[in-house]
Amino acid sequence: MFAVMKTGGKQYKVQSGDILRVEKLAADAGEKIQFNEILMVGDQIGAPLIDGAAVQAEVIDQIKADKVIHYVKRRRKHSSQRTKGHRQKLTLVRVTDILASGADATGVKAAIGAGSVSGAAITAAAPKAAKAEKPAKAAAPAKAAKPAAAAAAGADDLKELSGVGPALEKKLHEAGVTSFAQIAAWTDADIAEMDEKLSFKGRIEREGWVDQAKAKTAE
Repeated sequence: MFAVMKTGGKQYKVQSGDILRVEKLAADAGEKIQFNEILMVGDQIGAPLIDGAAVQAEVIDQIKADKVIHYVKRRRKHSSQRTKGHRQKLTLVRVTDILASGADATGVKAAIGAGSVSGAAITAAAPKAAKAEKPAKAAAPAKAAKPAAAAAAGADDLKELSGVGPALEKKLHEAGVTSFAQIAAWTDADIAEMDEKLSFKGRIEREGWVDQAKAKTAE
């Protein structure tokens, strides 16, 4: 008896004992699997599938197909060309049995493509996703509270520095700079780091923030 089954987007006419190379399946060598998408068994034709029919097989090995060379060349002056090789991943299986009915009661693992996502995978991933979201939600209020906390602690009015407006003051607060004393203590390395970090483009030295901050702290 023969059957026509479907797997990996392709159709195969098989009978017991046939060895097939099919699109990679999520199964190990020696494992027994069952193909449930059966289009035809003997003279019986599905519409489009036959309920209860199946093809059972044993996984022999996970293999790769022969290398396929993909060559591209553009017909233009100073054109480019590219050569790329690819070996498709396949699963080698041996057909062991063809069932015209009763496939649901066999208990044999269904043949699933390696790229498919099973219901079990979705269930297993759900708790992880929920855990990952919790820290993000908890961190948001803390991040927003930084400028408010700094202002409440009696931060200096950094807008008194030349060229510092509300937007730049906010950037400095977010970087943890809240007082003239901090700016007055900056070294050349600190200035370079802050200039790059906040994209000030040399504003710190050009406006003389350090000298202004030292004058403010001396008042």
